[in-house]
Amino acid sequence: MDASALLNQSVLVLNRNWIAVHICDARRALVLLYQDLARAVTENYETLNFDSWRALSQAAADRAVIHTPRYPLMIPQVIKLVAYNRFPPLHVRFSRRNIYYRDRYQCQYCGAKPPHEEMTIDHIVPRSRGGKTCWENVVLACSACNARKGNRMLAECNMSLIRKPRKPHWLLGSRPDASPDTRPLWQKFIDEAYWNVALEE
Repeated sequence: MDASALLNQSVLVLNRNWIAVHICDARRALVLLYQDLARAVTENYETLNFDSWRALSQAAADRAVIHTPRYPLMIPQVIKLVAYNRFPPLHVRFSRRNIYYRDRYQCQYCGAKPPHEEMTIDHIVPRSRGGKTCWENVVLACSACNARKGNRMLAECNMSLIRKPRKPHWLLGSRPDASPDTRPLWQKFIDEAYWNVALEE
Protein backbone atom coordinates (compact mmCIF):
# COMPACT_ATOMS: atom_id res chain seq x y z
CA MET A 1 0.00 0.00 0.00
CA ASP A 2 1.41 3.41 -0.92
CA ALA A 3 1.96 6.25 1.54
CA SER A 4 -1.07 8.22 0.34
CA ALA A 5 -3.41 5.28 0.96
CA LEU A 6 -1.84 4.63 4.37
CA LEU A 7 -2.27 8.28 5.38
CA ASN A 8 -5.96 8.09 4.46
CA GLN A 9 -6.62 5.10 6.71
CA SER A 10 -9.07 5.63 9.56
CA VAL A 11 -7.81 6.04 13.13
CA LEU A 12 -10.06 5.85 16.18
CA VAL A 13 -9.81 8.89 18.46
CA LEU A 14 -10.41 8.58 22.22
CA ASN A 15 -10.90 11.44 24.63
CA ARG A 16 -8.70 11.61 27.73
CA ASN A 17 -11.25 9.41 29.56
CA TRP A 18 -10.67 6.58 27.03
CA ILE A 19 -14.06 7.05 25.35
CA ALA A 20 -14.29 6.91 21.55
CA VAL A 21 -15.25 10.35 20.28
CA HIS A 22 -14.27 10.51 16.61
CA ILE A 23 -12.56 8.87 13.66
CA CYS A 24 -9.92 10.77 11.71
CA ASP A 25 -7.49 9.89 8.96
CA ALA A 26 -3.96 8.75 9.76
CA ARG A 27 -2.47 12.01 8.50
CA ARG A 28 -4.43 13.98 11.13
CA ALA A 29 -3.63 11.40 13.82
CA LEU A 30 0.12 11.71 13.19
CA VAL A 31 -0.09 15.51 13.26
CA LEU A 32 -1.87 15.37 16.64
CA LEU A 33 0.77 12.95 17.87
CA TYR A 34 3.62 15.12 16.62
CA GLN A 35 2.07 18.27 18.18
CA ASP A 36 1.88 16.46 21.54
CA LEU A 37 -1.94 16.76 21.54
CA ALA A 38 -2.43 12.98 21.47
CA ARG A 39 -0.79 9.69 22.36
CA ALA A 40 -0.71 6.51 20.29
CA VAL A 41 -2.41 3.60 22.05
CA THR A 42 -0.91 0.11 21.87
CA GLU A 43 -2.62 -3.28 22.22
CA ASN A 44 -1.47 -3.30 25.87
CA TYR A 45 -3.16 0.06 26.57
CA GLU A 46 0.17 1.85 26.73
CA THR A 47 0.09 5.45 25.56
CA LEU A 48 3.12 6.61 23.64
CA ASN A 49 4.17 10.12 22.69
CA PHE A 50 5.62 10.85 19.26
CA ASP A 51 9.23 10.02 20.17
CA SER A 52 8.27 6.72 21.82
CA TRP A 53 6.02 5.84 18.87
CA ARG A 54 8.81 6.65 16.43
CA ALA A 55 11.20 4.40 18.39
CA LEU A 56 8.65 1.56 18.40
CA SER A 57 8.18 2.03 14.65
CA GLN A 58 11.84 1.14 14.03
CA ALA A 59 11.05 -2.51 14.82
CA ALA A 60 7.71 -2.67 12.99
CA ALA A 61 7.92 -5.32 10.30
CA ASP A 62 4.31 -6.37 9.77
CA ARG A 63 2.48 -3.12 10.54
CA ALA A 64 1.34 -0.31 8.27
CA VAL A 65 4.40 1.93 8.06
CA ILE A 66 5.16 5.09 6.13
CA HIS A 67 8.75 6.04 5.42
CA THR A 68 9.75 9.63 6.05
CA PRO A 69 13.16 10.91 4.87
CA ARG A 70 14.57 10.27 8.36
CA TYR A 71 12.67 7.33 9.88
CA PRO A 72 9.81 4.85 9.44
CA LEU A 73 6.57 5.67 11.23
CA MET A 74 3.75 3.25 11.99
CA ILE A 75 0.15 4.26 11.41
CA PRO A 76 -1.61 4.00 14.79
CA GLN A 77 -5.00 2.28 14.98
CA VAL A 78 -6.05 4.32 18.02
CA ILE A 79 -4.94 7.63 19.51
CA LYS A 80 -5.92 9.20 22.84
CA LEU A 81 -6.25 12.96 23.13
CA VAL A 82 -4.26 14.58 25.93
CA ALA A 83 -6.71 17.26 27.05
CA TYR A 84 -10.09 16.74 25.35
CA ASN A 85 -12.65 15.29 27.74
CA ARG A 86 -16.02 15.88 26.06
CA PHE A 87 -18.40 13.04 25.21
CA PRO A 88 -19.50 11.99 21.74
CA PRO A 89 -22.85 12.86 20.18
CA LEU A 90 -25.49 10.22 20.70
CA HIS A 91 -27.05 10.20 17.23
CA VAL A 92 -26.28 10.03 13.57
CA ARG A 93 -28.22 12.24 11.16
CA PHE A 94 -30.99 10.49 9.27
CA SER A 95 -30.04 11.22 5.67
CA ARG A 96 -29.91 9.53 2.28
CA ARG A 97 -26.10 9.43 2.44
CA ASN A 98 -26.09 7.72 5.84
CA ILE A 99 -28.66 5.15 4.69
CA TYR A 100 -26.29 4.28 1.84
CA TYR A 101 -23.39 4.04 4.32
CA ARG A 102 -25.34 1.90 6.77
CA ASP A 103 -26.47 -0.52 4.07
CA ARG A 104 -23.02 -0.57 2.43
CA TYR A 105 -24.36 0.42 -0.99
CA GLN A 106 -25.98 -3.02 -1.17
CA CYS A 107 -29.56 -4.01 -1.97
CA GLN A 108 -31.00 -5.31 1.28
CA TYR A 109 -33.24 -7.78 -0.55
CA CYS A 110 -30.96 -9.54 -3.06
CA GLY A 111 -27.47 -8.41 -1.96
CA ALA A 112 -26.56 -6.84 -5.31
CA LYS A 113 -24.34 -3.76 -5.50
CA PRO A 114 -25.44 -2.02 -8.71
CA PRO A 115 -24.31 1.50 -9.69
CA HIS A 116 -25.61 4.22 -7.35
CA GLU A 117 -28.07 5.54 -9.91
CA GLU A 118 -29.78 2.12 -9.92
CA MET A 119 -30.30 2.12 -6.15
CA THR A 120 -33.43 3.37 -4.41
CA ILE A 121 -34.57 3.78 -0.83
CA ASP A 122 -37.49 1.50 -0.10
CA HIS A 123 -39.99 1.59 2.76
CA ILE A 124 -40.32 -1.93 4.16
CA VAL A 125 -43.85 -1.14 5.31
CA PRO A 126 -45.06 1.12 2.49
CA ARG A 127 -46.05 4.65 3.44
CA SER A 128 -49.48 4.07 1.91
CA ARG A 129 -49.96 1.32 4.49
CA GLY A 130 -48.84 3.33 7.50
CA GLY A 131 -45.08 2.85 7.21
CA LYS A 132 -42.89 5.60 8.63
CA THR A 133 -39.78 7.18 7.18
CA CYS A 134 -37.30 6.18 9.88
CA TRP A 135 -34.10 4.13 10.29
CA GLU A 136 -36.02 0.94 11.11
CA ASN A 137 -38.34 1.11 8.07
CA VAL A 138 -36.11 2.13 5.16
CA VAL A 139 -33.49 0.14 3.29
CA LEU A 140 -31.52 0.35 0.07
CA ALA A 141 -33.02 -1.63 -2.78
CA CYS A 142 -31.95 -2.17 -6.35
CA SER A 143 -34.44 -1.06 -8.99
CA ALA A 144 -35.42 -4.64 -9.80
CA CYS A 145 -36.23 -5.56 -6.19
CA ASN A 146 -38.03 -2.28 -5.60
CA ALA A 147 -40.22 -2.88 -8.67
CA ARG A 148 -40.86 -6.48 -7.60
CA LYS A 149 -41.90 -5.45 -4.10
CA GLY A 150 -43.96 -2.48 -5.21
CA ASN A 151 -46.55 -1.39 -2.66
CA ARG A 152 -46.70 -4.74 -0.88
CA MET A 153 -45.53 -6.13 2.44
CA LEU A 154 -42.56 -8.53 2.34
CA ALA A 155 -44.69 -11.60 3.11
CA GLU A 156 -47.04 -10.73 0.25
CA CYS A 157 -44.26 -10.86 -2.35
CA ASN A 158 -42.20 -13.65 -0.76
CA MET A 159 -39.19 -11.39 -0.12
CA SER A 160 -36.94 -11.06 2.90
CA LEU A 161 -34.24 -8.74 4.20
CA ILE A 162 -30.53 -9.53 4.39
CA ARG A 163 -30.26 -7.45 7.58
CA LYS A 164 -32.86 -5.97 9.84
CA PRO A 165 -32.46 -2.18 9.53
CA ARG A 166 -31.50 -0.30 12.66
CA LYS A 167 -30.25 3.10 13.62
CA PRO A 168 -26.48 3.02 13.08
CA HIS A 169 -23.77 3.81 15.59
CA TRP A 170 -22.98 7.54 15.78
CA LEU A 171 -19.41 6.92 14.58
CA LEU A 172 -20.83 6.09 11.15
CA GLY A 173 -21.13 9.81 10.55
CA SER A 174 -17.44 10.38 11.27
CA ARG A 175 -15.83 8.11 8.67
CA PRO A 176 -18.43 5.79 7.18
CA ASP A 177 -15.79 3.62 5.51
CA ALA A 178 -14.36 2.72 8.91
CA SER A 179 -15.24 -0.55 10.57
CA PRO A 180 -13.88 -2.24 13.68
CA ASP A 181 -13.95 -5.56 11.80
CA THR A 182 -10.45 -5.03 10.38
CA ARG A 183 -9.10 -3.10 13.36
CA PRO A 184 -9.02 -5.42 16.40
CA LEU A 185 -7.77 -2.71 18.72
CA TRP A 186 -10.89 -0.63 18.03
CA GLN A 187 -13.09 -3.33 19.52
CA LYS A 188 -11.54 -2.72 22.91
CA PHE A 189 -12.94 0.81 22.89
CA ILE A 190 -16.17 0.54 20.91
CA ASP A 191 -19.15 -1.43 22.12
CA GLU A 192 -18.80 -4.49 19.90
CA ALA A 193 -22.40 -5.57 20.44
CA TYR A 194 -23.65 -2.16 19.33
CA TRP A 195 -21.53 -2.28 16.18
CA ASN A 196 -22.77 -5.75 15.32
CA VAL A 197 -26.40 -4.84 15.89
CA ALA A 198 -26.21 -1.63 13.91
CA LEU A 199 -24.07 -2.71 10.99
CA GLU A 200 -24.05 -6.49 10.79
CA GLU A 201 -27.49 -7.20 12.30
